[in-house]
Amino acid sequence: MSSVTRLLPTPEAHDLLELTRELADKELAPHADDFEARGEFPRELIRTLGRSGLLGLPYSAEYGGAEQPYEVYLQVLEILASRWVGIAEAVSVHTLACYPVAHHGTPEQRERWLPDMIGGELLGAYCLSEPAGGSDAANLTTKAVREGDAFRVTGTKAWITHAGVADFYNLFVRTGGPGPKGISCLLAEAGTPGLNPQAREKTMGLRSSPVAQIALDGAEVPAERLIGAEGEGFRIAMGALDSGRLGIAACAIGLAQGALDYAVNYARERVQFGKPIIDLQGLGFMLADASTQLAAARALMLHAARLRDAGLPYSIEAAKTKLFATDMAMQVTTDAVQVLGGAGYVADHPVERYFREAKVLQIVEGTNQIQRMVIARSLARD
Repeated sequence: MSSVTRLLPTPEAHDLLELTRELADKELAPHADDFEARGEFPRELIRTLGRSGLLGLPYSAEYGGAEQPYEVYLQVLEILASRWVGIAEAVSVHTLACYPVAHHGTPEQRERWLPDMIGGELLGAYCLSEPAGGSDAANLTTKAVREGDAFRVTGTKAWITHAGVADFYNLFVRTGGPGPKGISCLLAEAGTPGLNPQAREKTMGLRSSPVAQIALDGAEVPAERLIGAEGEGFRIAMGALDSGRLGIAACAIGLAQGALDYAVNYARERVQFGKPIIDLQGLGFMLADASTQLAAARALMLHAARLRDAGLPYSIEAAKTKLFATDMAMQVTTDAVQVLGGAGYVADHPVERYFREAKVLQIVEGTNQIQRMVIARSLARD
């Protein structure tokens, strides 16, 4: 990764980012192409990150977390994504999956589940979207009916990252009437009878990351696994997504940084018309624009994270950050392919993969059209 000047809050944060760079270079980057080509989920590498303390960064030390500011956690994600965005996305999704218990669980629930969650021994999934209601989450139809000491859950969840490899699933289900106030959150174990991961989707990019539907056929989830009160599920889901959108933005920034670094190095070495192509104004200006847009996205991300760390409202800034950073990553990876020309279109160079991976970041954690709706509504209210 090219040198990025960072203003970090503590010396400990500097050490943490250096540890992340070392792990990413030695343990992750050498395996990325192989796992992506085979479409295999790198579960043991995720455990390595967990044992190194990188899966519980924003969470309480009481449960084994590192209590790092969100601005530090996001820069860790960024570094991971610059080497292998599939790993960074897995860390982001897992951190999102820990949010309901960490922020809305009872003390007993936190004591029971959080240490293994944030230690990486238990991998999480977050089940909000449905086949007929991806962006329209408030109208989800998966039903949970209380039967004594358990809920009986029936329905289908869609586009679930870590489907089939997760150890626990946050299920957002309808326990009451229509609309957001009828939604609750249940924490289901993998292997629960009636909770059935379906065949993996054949995705354009992030092929090491399993995505599939979860069919719920009368799955029985103990009532003690209700997170928060009945009817609070939508509020829990949206709070988690505000944080998750910053995580996806960090993935986009790291991915774009990796693409830019590769394109710049190639342009320095590739000679045409008697000089390195980076000295040709058409390509030099393209790379200059990419570098500028990348710096702007990073600044926007850090501003939103610092608002969150200060306990100030940050939901709209998270939407802006996710929107800008992922659109930027799509443009930068597109330009990286263009800088390499025909070489950029073949799998011999990683920019072909970066280009495919960037696209999904404009879709997950709320499409960029949804982010624009969120921002526009805030303008209408002000």
